[in-house]
Amino acid sequence: MLILTRKLNEKLIINDNIEIVILDSYKNAVKLGINAPSSVSVYREEIYQEIKKSNKQAQSTEISTISSLSANKKQDYSLLKKIRHNDN
Repeated sequence: MLILTRKLNEKLIINDNIEIVILDSYKNAVKLGINAPSSVSVYREEIYQEIKKSNKQAQSTEISTISSLSANKKQDYSLLKKIRHNDN
């Protein structure tokens, strides 16, 4: 971890295209300004964690849905075989 001390209006540059500016300082907080390309996502940590949690839930839901569809397909195939057998 890199630890720096910055004063108001001083900047940090990351990777030539991300700029972080110290805008204000309070007792227990710092106000930052972040300039980054639109292709770079910038989130507060708590929002980022919620996005990860939501993506994980969506992924597990998709897997269970696919599994149930596969099971239904096997049942449908068995039923179709019975129908065809009875038609003959």
